[in-house]
Amino acid sequence: MDNMNWNYPTPIWFGLNRVNEIQKACENLNINNPLIVTDPGILKTNIISKVNNSLAKEASIYSDVQGNPTGSNVMHGVEVFNNGKHDGVIAVGGGSGMDVGKGIAFMAGQTRSIWDFEDIGDYWMRANSDKIYPVIAIPTTAGTGSETGRAGVFTKEDTHEKKIIFHPKMLPAIVILDPDLTIDLPPSLTAFTGMDVLAHCLEAYSSPFFHPLSQGIALEGIAIVKKYLVRAYKDGNDIEARGNMLVGSSMGSTAFQKGLGAIHSLSHPVGAIYNSHHGLTNAVFMPYVLERNREAIEEKINAVARYLDLENSTFEGFMKWILDLRKELKIPHTLKELINDNSRLEEMSKMALNDPSTGGNPISLTQNDFFDLYKNSYDGKLL
Repeated sequence: MDNMNWNYPTPIWFGLNRVNEIQKACENLNINNPLIVTDPGILKTNIISKVNNSLAKEASIYSDVQGNPTGSNVMHGVEVFNNGKHDGVIAVGGGSGMDVGKGIAFMAGQTRSIWDFEDIGDYWMRANSDKIYPVIAIPTTAGTGSETGRAGVFTKEDTHEKKIIFHPKMLPAIVILDPDLTIDLPPSLTAFTGMDVLAHCLEAYSSPFFHPLSQGIALEGIAIVKKYLVRAYKDGNDIEARGNMLVGSSMGSTAFQKGLGAIHSLSHPVGAIYNSHHGLTNAVFMPYVLERNREAIEEKINAVARYLDLENSTFEGFMKWILDLRKELKIPHTLKELINDNSRLEEMSKMALNDPSTGGNPISLTQNDFFDLYKNSYDGKLL
């Protein structure tokens, strides 16, 4: 697998052992005192040692990061960043670590609350753009694609709501995609994060908004998942599969500039309340949302099925592929298997309706529609 450098949507250094070039990345960005931001799980591996060993001097580490990160995770990190007089962030890990790293670099120079920069209208213009620090992103999972995203998702602790915090300059300045860093990812997390890639690409592809660039990227991202996810799941040492899934992850987050939809709207409240894995939660909701959106997306899905060369190149054939894929990856079929609590479906339905992802869904949904989707997915009822 050849090493490659790309410049879309941001400079991306792809290939084996590219993690050894972090010092060069810091020099390119004039970062002299970086703060490494990661999560406790990554801290237990040798990945952070690899990062520090490639730097001219050992960097400080911040790892107060939850699986579904909170605003407090970011703001505690801001204190560490400012007290240590850091001038950039090296964000290492899955979506949680990268989102918190991006959030710290964004908030370190701001005076307003983090919630004042929610992805609503032009709220991002409230920020002082000159006080946003550069980020080098190094993903260790192939899922969220946070490394090519211009936002972070954080839970507001007092309301248990997930909020999307957005600014164009939250996009990392350099991304290092090193497949070797994903080899030790266990099969379950390979499955969950891989299904997150599929959710991003599928919802971006299905979004009604006009964005042909994202449309093409989303379509190819779905094809990459079909070809390589099961391979990576079955053999973690398959470098070709690992590398392609890393690229697919970056493609998914690039594509969803076109929009997301009800899969994410349903998933965000579940993650905020029950702390479920985001990719796994997306995978559970996927077929139920596909069926609910069918009237608006059937022709598009037929086209995907043909592109994937499915035996049955129709909506039904595509749905069968999704269901079979979930079964092979040991994804639960019902929400009940994930949370075993249906007492908060009404509350979550309201949260889902107000989620920013809802606006990108192919059809307009009401709070009652979201309740029905929660109920059907909890009971395993595909219409």
